Formats: sequence, structure tokens, C-alpha cells
Amino acid sequence: MSSSRRSLSRAGEALRAWQARQWLVAGLGALATAVAVGVPTDVVPTPLFGRSVPVQWWNYPALALTAVLAGLVLSTYVRPPSPALPPATQPPGTVRDGRMGAVGGVLSFFAVGCPVCNKLVLVLLGSSGALSYWAPLQPLIAVASVALLAEAALRRLSAQSRCTVTASA
Repeated sequence: MSSSRRSLSRAGEALRAWQARQWLVAGLGALATAVAVGVPTDVVPTPLFGRSVPVQWWNYPALALTAVLAGLVLSTYVRPPSPALPPATQPPGTVRDGRMGAVGGVLSFFAVGCPVCNKLVLVLLGSSGALSYWAPLQPLIAVASVALLAEAALRRLSAQSRCTVTASA
């Protein structure tokens, strides 16, 4: 077996082995992420929030990918209900993987948000700078966000299906 920390085949094995509870958490996590990111940025329209700049076409797929990947990452923290393998043989991944997913989630908020509604960007660049410099960077930030979330999901899923060496008696 490869010593790589991530593998598409191992991630696929882990997904195929998931129980209904893990899929439920993934779905609820995706929905919660879509609401948590989409409502305040007004990508999901509500009377609670508004935007000065219209939603861009790429905001929708960025939000959808963010939600799905965040749901998958969240679900990797759920222990399977059946003790198919002892807990020691199901490594949860590293703290770095969790941080990668968290940074990806935060970046998605900045990526799909209104460029002139972000107070930090307004203070640093002003409204014309937000539109001239920040807005063109947002699609790149969305790509970075999705890449970080995908890497975190891939590493955590790969870790769930890793084979372990048992000690001989």
C-alpha cells in the first residue's frame, strides 16, 4: 500500500462503507453550510440580508461545492454505529486536515460574499478598490476554498479506510 496520506480509491472505499447515520450527517452538514454561508452573503435570498452588488453566476456552484464538501468533512467525524473495526484502526485524520476544512469554509464565505458589503475590505480598499481589486479575486478565492475542502475530505476519507498492521502474539 502507498504511504500517501490520501487516495481516491481509499476515499471511495470509505464512502461505500458509510452507514445511513454518516450520510444523514453529511446531508444535514451540507444544508447547514449552505444556509450559514448562503444566507448572510445573500446568495440564498432572504429578507434578512441584502447585497449592493448582484450575485455572480459562479457564486451558486461555489456555494454548492462548498456545502457538499463541508458536509462530507463533517461526516468523517461521526463514528460508524457498528463496531466493524476497533477505534484504533480507524484513524480520524490529523488536526491539520480539520484546519484545512475550516479555512476552506471561511474562505468560501469571503468568496461568495458581496465585495462592497465586507467591512474589512471596505476599510482596506474602499468601495472602488473592493470592486476593482477584491471582486476579481473572489473566483480565485472560491477555487482555493473548494480545493482546501476537497483535500481535507480526501485525506479524512482516506484515513478511514486505511489498513492497519496488527501485532502478532
